[in-house]
Formats: sequence, C-alpha cells, structure tokens
Amino acid sequence: MNRPAIAFAGLLLMAGCKGTPDMTIQQFMKDRVDPTSKIYFDAVQYISDETGNHDVVPQTDADWEKVRQAATDLQDQAATLQTAAYTDGRRDDWTRMAKDLATVSQQAEQAAKDKNPDKVFEVSGTIYAVCDACHMAYPKDAAQPGGGGPS
Repeated sequence: MNRPAIAFAGLLLMAGCKGTPDMTIQQFMKDRVDPTSKIYFDAVQYISDETGNHDVVPQTDADWEKVRQAATDLQDQAATLQTAAYTDGRRDDWTRMAKDLATVSQQAEQAAKDKNPDKVFEVSGTIYAVCDACHMAYPKDAAQPGGGGPS
C-alpha cells in the first residue's frame, strides 16, 4: 500500500470509532474507573477501631509506584470520558467534570511521586468529590446516550 492509501485507511478507522464506545459508561466505570480509584483511595487510610489507631500508608517504592500508576490511569480514563464516544448526547458539564477528574488526578500523581501520605489522603477526598458531583448530575439509572451516567 502506498502512503496516501495508508493514511486514508487510518482516517476511516478513526472516523468509525468516533461515536461508539467499546463499553457502556456503567461498564467503563465498573471495570476501569472504580478499581483504579479504589487503589488510590485505599493507599492511605487512618483507621480507628477497637484495637486502636492505625495508619495505612505505602511502605515501599513499589507500593508508591502502584499509587502513582493508579493516578496516571485515572488521568487516562478521564481523557477517555472526554472523547466523542462518551460526550455525544451529554451536557457540557460532562466534559467539565471529566476535565476536573483529569486535573485532580494530576495532583494525585504528584502526591504519589512526592511520597506524601497526607497529600494523597487529601487528594483522595477531592477525587471522591469530583466523582460524586458527576454521579449526582448523571445518576446510574438515567437514560443517557452511550449507556447512561456513571455507576
């Protein structure tokens, strides 16, 4: 194949992918966003129970890398939520909230790179707030193009 034909074939492939997501929004949240955010949320915890107070924080470089990778994955997932496959038929606030998730996920990544448990804990709350705002605006059972709102 010559270069123009290859380029044209690539454009056709991209055009075909524009409006059809690989999975519904519920599937994407359940299979991608929820497990990724859980890794980040669970990384730093302050637990008080009948046995006393316990701090859960990453202990090794590998632990911190897992937290950093979760933040990076959330950024990628936020970018996916901004594609036409997921924005078509939704209000402008959908894209704004997806961008907010990307922004806070960048902060999450930096907190993990800095190995700062207090900042990871703080940013976890902000991630939760961004997700919760979207879940309030797009309830799971809402009839939305592309499979409804977030999980």
